[in-house]
Amino acid sequence: MQTSPFADNTVAESVTKIAIIAGESSGDILGAGLIKELKKHFPNATFEGIAGDLMQAEGCKSLYPLESLAVMGIVPILKRLPELLKMRRDLTKRWIESPPDMFIGIDAPEFNIGLEKKLKAQNIKTIHYVSPSVWAWRPKRILKIRKATDLMLCLFPFEQDIYQRHAIDNFCVGHPLADQIPMEMDKTEARQRLGISDANAKRVICIMPGSRGSEMKFLGQDFIETAKLIQGYYPDTKFIAPMANQARRQQFEALLQETTDAPDIQLVDGQSRDCMAASDLLVMASGTATLEAMLVKRPTVVAYKVGGFSYQIFKRLLIIDTFAIPNLLAKKPLIPELIQEECTPDNIFAEVRAWLEDDGQRWQEIKAVFEEWHDKLRKNADVYAANSITQWWLANGR
Repeated sequence: MQTSPFADNTVAESVTKIAIIAGESSGDILGAGLIKELKKHFPNATFEGIAGDLMQAEGCKSLYPLESLAVMGIVPILKRLPELLKMRRDLTKRWIESPPDMFIGIDAPEFNIGLEKKLKAQNIKTIHYVSPSVWAWRPKRILKIRKATDLMLCLFPFEQDIYQRHAIDNFCVGHPLADQIPMEMDKTEARQRLGISDANAKRVICIMPGSRGSEMKFLGQDFIETAKLIQGYYPDTKFIAPMANQARRQQFEALLQETTDAPDIQLVDGQSRDCMAASDLLVMASGTATLEAMLVKRPTVVAYKVGGFSYQIFKRLLIIDTFAIPNLLAKKPLIPELIQEECTPDNIFAEVRAWLEDDGQRWQEIKAVFEEWHDKLRKNADVYAANSITQWWLANGR
């Protein structure tokens, strides 16, 4: 068992309550790993906040459903703004009246940073896990973060610079996915796990229109139409599509039923990583999945689309012109991205063809960069994050 770094264990044992909030399934994964490691350092601590199934399995009491924060886009947020603000007021009141020793906000910056500011004003130590994209859009948010957050845990090294410049304590802890995913994932074994044995399929393409309802709404039909184009040009192609949950599956099935001459797409419940590993090429929504695609090391086409109003707002606030994590890490366009008006079935199909017709040299060069970054991000993130919090608490805690 990992030993505590505290010379005086009474310091560790004095931490009895940790408040923690995750905003979606990826945060639930990070939170579960973090809680598991923090319990080794703070054996008397209880955990409460907003948690998914994984965090709850580690002993975190969830005061609201995880799905209550899983909302994207200007219009969807505005529709639920009164509910979200009440939730934040209630949590603020609860933790001011019964203060935790520390608060950890995992991602969900629009919700968590505001809560952190109120708690920090009450001398509650605040930690934010997963840097907001201040390097991508709305850079002046760093001033609000400085007022709200005592410690920032970054996933990627390029994120640290802005926190160093603004004198905000920070650590780069790497990414848990880099720890979990092997350097090579066997394609044949992944296909066997998924029951893919179609001898007539020359290639397998994985379709991933996103885990959120809004992503499926804006990308699902385009991805189906893209599959139709691929099937027409490459009839010996098999399509698989991992579904994040039953709601997304129902959405996608409805779109398929509404599509004339819909292609045959094998829907898989979960198992997104196996679906990626089983495939020769991926077509996916922008997001954390693009990092997973890099770590699984498959050629990828990234697409994204939001509502017109949301896009006009976001476009005015952006300070970068790339979104896919592999491109951000490498600081060059490794994989194609098709955003908003560029996100059409014809354009996606053109990028798919470019990959399929590649002689292999382009992919080998890109794969080498993927392998380099996989190694850099492999830091045993759960342990690193817990150790970072513990060391920082030793120097700065109450």
